[in-house]
Amino acid sequence: MRYLAGTDSVHTTAAICDYLDDRATADDAVTVIAVAPSDDPTARRDAGEALNVATVRLAAVGDVETERRSGTPADVLCEAAADYDADELVIGTHGGGPDATREVGSSARRLLAAADRPVVVVPIPE
Repeated sequence: MRYLAGTDSVHTTAAICDYLDDRATADDAVTVIAVAPSDDPTARRDAGEALNVATVRLAAVGDVETERRSGTPADVLCEAAADYDADELVIGTHGGGPDATREVGSSARRLLAAADRPVVVVPIPE
């Protein structure tokens, strides 16, 4: 199975890794894409930290790749899903920022509407 995970924060990555802990095996591949604006140094730092968490937490998975991209999250993740021929996309309900609400965010809603493959939306704990 090939998973594509979209993240923007350590909190989102941790929630995605919690989901994948019971699913992804040594025979699977996970690509984690951190989407952050190229002109926002804080967002880029957060994205880098999120990718570091993925590498550590997914150590038991057979193949883990990480990458940073910038752009509209839903568009970036749909494009990456096609690039990697992902079987399943995994995202958080909303951005991992401290001011995020528990509701499904706009990027998650856009990805759910645009994706041509299964999308799993994981809750991000408070």
